[in-house]
Amino acid sequence: MPVVSAKKMLVDAATHGYSVGAFNVTNIIQMEAVIETAVARRTPVIVQTSVTPTKFLHPEVLVAAYRALAQKAPVPVCLHLDHCTDADYCRHCASLGYTNVMFDGSKLDFEENVRVTREVADFCHGLGDVTVEGELGTVSGVEDQVRVAETEAELCDPARSLEFVQRSGVDLFAPAIGTAHGVYTTENPKIDFDRFEKIQRIVNGQTVKAPLIVHGGTGLKPEVVRRLVALGGAKFNVSTDLKYALIDATYDYITSHRNEYNPGKIDIAARQAVIERVNCWMDLLGCEGKA
Repeated sequence: MPVVSAKKMLVDAATHGYSVGAFNVTNIIQMEAVIETAVARRTPVIVQTSVTPTKFLHPEVLVAAYRALAQKAPVPVCLHLDHCTDADYCRHCASLGYTNVMFDGSKLDFEENVRVTREVADFCHGLGDVTVEGELGTVSGVEDQVRVAETEAELCDPARSLEFVQRSGVDLFAPAIGTAHGVYTTENPKIDFDRFEKIQRIVNGQTVKAPLIVHGGTGLKPEVVRRLVALGGAKFNVSTDLKYALIDATYDYITSHRNEYNPGKIDIAARQAVIERVNCWMDLLGCEGKA
């Protein structure tokens, strides 16, 4: 299938009440596992990389691997740069072949967030079918080695959400509603469902202008995930869960095969663990058969 951007697949998800899984990967094995699962489940999927692994592996390498895997997949697959606070690096990755980028201006004041996000959006749209995600409010937790304390997190103001979408030119909108990156420190995190529902109504009530994104999926209870999907969460970000799957499977395999020196078998174990986690998420998101 031709390489695609996220806007069309997420408009469809928002319209028909399901969500597309957006899975952060840190290596090619995870990327392969995510796409393989999407093909088996006949679902659209978004492969994401945070800035640190993108720079470590080199965006040119990630784009080449993505194209090799996505072009032969019979389902839509996107490559997304997640939580990038550097507008120049957003433009760099988009120029190389990322189909979506997120400029994260959530720590900037409103006007500066709008201004810089708009510059990134205009550049990416000028390249062709490259879509842009923006964020309003700040998600707590740790993402790409950057920590935001709960006391520093700021929820999205529904009254300014439509203004942000219209003025910034974003295709996808991530409002902060109380979810967190990493692992939740409480069994019942305070998710502001009413705020999310209000933002969805304001931004996408008449027609879907900018599908809503949920950050901080790992650790949410299944009923919370399903409720956010039902309220309009069209893209659901999952990062930490896949890191745990990769590291735990690698550790378990090495521990139980201490005298074996076959990296290929470690890779197989890690890939299978990631596939199992992605399958669980696709069950929750209701996206099977939507490709």
